[in-house]
Amino acid sequence: MTTPEIQQEIERTRERLGETVDELAAKADVKARARAKADEIKAKAQDKAIEAKSKAQTTATVVSARVKQSPLLQRRWPLAAAAAGVVLVSSIVVWRRRKA
Repeated sequence: MTTPEIQQEIERTRERLGETVDELAAKADVKARARAKADEIKAKAQDKAIEAKSKAQTTATVVSARVKQSPLLQRRWPLAAAAAGVVLVSSIVVWRRRKA
């Protein structure tokens, strides 16, 4: 081997050694790895939250549409309101009679 070839080999070895040192330093930096993992988990959680919110809105829309379309619920709603009114008025009448 000639002197220039040996010097080139030394340079390549230094570069590989530098890359290896950088990789080992990255693995040894526990704080940075933990921060990266926390960021990854946070991003996944945000994605899941957005997905859940979207799904809840879709479900609410579907349920609302079904309630509006249900003739059974449309017929019973006025009946329930009237029954609540009767109970309220009866309670007031009974309460006033007992008070007097």
